Amino acid sequence: MNNKRTEKSVTPSNKTTWVSAKDVKRDWYEFDATGISLGRLAGKVAKYLMGKTTPSYVPNIDMGHFVIIVNAGAVKLTGQKEQYLKIQHYTGYPSGLKKEKVNLLMKENPAKVIRTAIKGMLPDTKMKDIFLSRLNIYAEATHPHAAQKPTKITV
Repeated sequence: MNNKRTEKSVTPSNKTTWVSAKDVKRDWYEFDATGISLGRLAGKVAKYLMGKTTPSYVPNIDMGHFVIIVNAGAVKLTGQKEQYLKIQHYTGYPSGLKKEKVNLLMKENPAKVIRTAIKGMLPDTKMKDIFLSRLNIYAEATHPHAAQKPTKITV
């Protein structure tokens, strides 16, 4: 018997394929935030923004998709987070720490609350701003991206 491997024994499916930046296909996805927990929504959306849902995901290439979130005002906060949770940022000036309560912010600008939660779920790299640029959040059920034919995702 001949135990040596021949060229015919190696099939092309055994070879590792690497995706380049020109091979990336960006799709549009739509999430409805009605009644969904803020953290659960943010984690799911972050995966789509990074492109981790594609089978050929490579961490060093931007493979993220476009994401639309509708009904942002109807997102759910569990426990007592709506009363006590604060979003804070630093302006860069002395005494520049700004804090905003989430319950007031949900009435004025619910998109800011969702964007901040998703921003916290993304990795702290140069790519974070690029990922967030593909995020579109709307307080109502309508959006101007119907021409892109987004795929609706349920969480």
